[in-house]
Amino acid sequence: MSLLNTKMLDLSAFRILVLDDNANIRSIVKMILRAMGIKDVRDTADGRKALNYLETTNIDIIITDWMMDGMDGAEFVSRVRGHKIRSKSMTPIIMLSGFTETSRVARARNMGVTEFLAKPVSPVELYLRIVEIVRRPRQFVRTETFFGPDRHRKLIPDYAGPLRRDGDGGSDGDADRDTDRDTGQDEKDGVK
Repeated sequence: MSLLNTKMLDLSAFRILVLDDNANIRSIVKMILRAMGIKDVRDTADGRKALNYLETTNIDIIITDWMMDGMDGAEFVSRVRGHKIRSKSMTPIIMLSGFTETSRVARARNMGVTEFLAKPVSPVELYLRIVEIVRRPRQFVRTETFFGPDRHRKLIPDYAGPLRRDGDGGSDGDADRDTDRDTGQDEKDGVK
């Protein structure tokens, strides 16, 4: 996708939290975000400090590394998704990783990550992930084993099974009994 003919989103009011134990990566990501017009970028190398920021501040998007000393990205995502305040547990999370095998991406998705981005970080790819979060927010799903953004984002034109998601025209009531879907828009006070 070429961004040359695309009007950029106004992201100036967003508050982003960057969690990575590598100071150089944090610096690069902050520089990219500021170039996008995002003024309020918090960063830390420590997962506990990141959780404290989330506790005391309305964060719009979290960008976290996967492999870190101390609390790794998987534990951090689990703690965010398990937060007692619903709007905070639904904060969009972009996972960064140098490991991009399909199994890794699937594991991140199954942890409740909103978007996945390979290192080294490309400014265009980071912007596109943020645009995806802003323009096409995904409903959250709660089951016995998962809480996070709906993992199925693509419509399959020749799908012949039951349609069970809000907005897909389906009427299978079983899906509503098995899962709890939420957009978080009624309580989400961070995304502008």
